[in-house]
Amino acid sequence: MQTLLAFSAILFYTRILGKQQIGQLTFFDYINGITFGSIAAVLATDTGPKQTGLHFLGLTLFAVFTYIAGYVVMVNRPARKLIAGEATVVVHNGKILEDNMKKMHYNLDELSMQLRQKGIFDIADVEYAILETDGVLSVLPKSQKRPLTPADLKLPTSYEGIPVELIMDGEIIFQNLEQVRLDEQWLLQQLQAQGVQDVSQVDYAVLRSDGSVYINCKQDNLTAPVDITDQPQNPLQSQQKS
Repeated sequence: MQTLLAFSAILFYTRILGKQQIGQLTFFDYINGITFGSIAAVLATDTGPKQTGLHFLGLTLFAVFTYIAGYVVMVNRPARKLIAGEATVVVHNGKILEDNMKKMHYNLDELSMQLRQKGIFDIADVEYAILETDGVLSVLPKSQKRPLTPADLKLPTSYEGIPVELIMDGEIIFQNLEQVRLDEQWLLQQLQAQGVQDVSQVDYAVLRSDGSVYINCKQDNLTAPVDITDQPQNPLQSQQKS
């Protein structure tokens, strides 16, 4: 019963708190999330009837304080800087700013690792490297080291929108169809044109910005799918492929 109470409380409170704990995972949010989970764990495991009420009250108050802190951070910039911190420049024009790194308790190994993850192996190629409040390193390479874009070559490009989901898990998303001013009959025709006779066979289908429809069926007709693991193949599967 206590486990169900703790599970329900976490589900309810995290829905109220929104994406503050996930989408903006600063160091404060990280510690806050661990503490929130620890209180819920104690609530689920402590069998004392009196302690259950106290733990639930503590969990509720912690959620309330988190919500208030999130609201204050959203509407007050000085509070946001105090609680969430500020982004810090750690590399400027290929030069490492050691003083800024010391303030952030950030070392050269971490800097080199995060630069490599961005595809940069020479610090001299960096115009700016900024350590964000969530620990992610944002990097601006020097202009001569950036990949060419169509804008650099003054080439015209066509508009690319977000693909619209039309079918998910074998079910038509009628709301999305209405938004793009299409109907079920049109969708069925598109499926038939690609050899699909039943909507339930479709795992995923989207409308691309160029008007074409991408369809992925639940059963893929792949004769020899690529396996990158080191596991030995099933002899029966090998015989079927051959």
